[in-house]
Amino acid sequence: MKTNTNQIEDLQCGGLKIIQNKSLYTFTSDAVILANFIRIKRNQKALEIGTGSGVISILLTAKTQCKNFVAFEMQEAMASLAKENVKLNNLQDKIQVVNDKIQNYNKYYKKGEFDVVFSNPPYMLSNDNQENTIRSLARHDKCLKIQELAFSAASALKVGGTFYCIYTATRAAELIYTLINCKLQPKTIFFTENGKGSINLIVVEAVKGGKFGVKVLPNLITNDLEGNYLESLHTQNFK
Repeated sequence: MKTNTNQIEDLQCGGLKIIQNKSLYTFTSDAVILANFIRIKRNQKALEIGTGSGVISILLTAKTQCKNFVAFEMQEAMASLAKENVKLNNLQDKIQVVNDKIQNYNKYYKKGEFDVVFSNPPYMLSNDNQENTIRSLARHDKCLKIQELAFSAASALKVGGTFYCIYTATRAAELIYTLINCKLQPKTIFFTENGKGSINLIVVEAVKGGKFGVKVLPNLITNDLEGNYLESLHTQNFK
């Protein structure tokens, strides 16, 4: 007998909820950190690359005044779950989920159509023996290389538009180099650490066609000494 692996969880933000399917891929603190960092104005148009369950776009409907989100997700099962979550929160008028690779962006939208692009992409290096499971593709860059991520973001953005991204810190130099090559100039960055001094992630705000000059924020400590996530992650404000 099959068991229902869906579980509805409270996002602790404006009454929003999320369906998590533990047999697929569940979101981590990465999504919460990025959602707290992103800034979108009321009349701007935002694009998410790799929405997964839809959690970041859903959170941003409460954390910003933006009412126009497009969320790309290549994996059919995850795209279906994202659509369920959009419907669960009655956000069909604000979030459109597109089940396709971001590399096919130009089939749906014009170049430079978006003010803001954001992504919590698969950032672990893949190899020839990589499995094609939903969980593996959500974590490893087999279907979205770092160059494809940066190029797609730059193509979708208006000049002066902003790209937000969270990535593994071990590939920080590669990320920054690739963003600059795609004319996405990093303007704000910070790293996360686990409470024991280990640096885990880099979070970047980059502007298409922006000038040189980057602001480095203090590290964000995500865990206590026992490894538990800090409750402050849900309310962290980078303003």
